[in-house]
Amino acid sequence: MSTTPDPEPRAPRPALVFDDPLDQQSSDDTDRGWGERPEGDSAADLKRFLDEKPPHHL
Repeated sequence: MSTTPDPEPRAPRPALVFDDPLDQQSSDDTDRGWGERPEGDSAADLKRFLDEKPPHHL
């Protein structure tokens, strides 16, 4: 009789959800985050502006 080690336990598989996704509120359905920018310093804003400026805006 051979003794083989037990196979490693597997992580449980995610359950299938058959709910209607349109019944749930998405992050776009709220007013949070529309046009708001995180607080930061003006030097970081200037650096980002200069880094992302198109070449024809020199």
